[in-house]
Amino acid sequence: MATDSRPRTLYSLAQAVGAAPSLALLQERIRESQGCMDQIRHLIPAAMRQHVVAGPLQDQEWCLLVGSAAASTKLRQLLPAIQQTLTAGGAQVNAIRIKVQMPGR
Repeated sequence: MATDSRPRTLYSLAQAVGAAPSLALLQERIRESQGCMDQIRHLIPAAMRQHVVAGPLQDQEWCLLVGSAAASTKLRQLLPAIQQTLTAGGAQVNAIRIKVQMPGR
């Protein structure tokens, strides 16, 4: 049985991100998306908040993931207020997509 004699080095997530520029960009996009969610969370009805998750933010388009078609419909009604809040908060978001995400996916 062959054994690997190379020394094993464990890296923290921060070290791995610092060593890989593509991971650093991904982490920044995640942080920006979560920042957008923090800005608009108060606009989402309390009973619905657990069903709405910040999705990817790419090329000034932000995606919100929802757990049902009903939540999607309600969220679409809130889009003007969401867009206005993001713009007032300085977020660089020109479009918002809402995607229904089925359980287990």
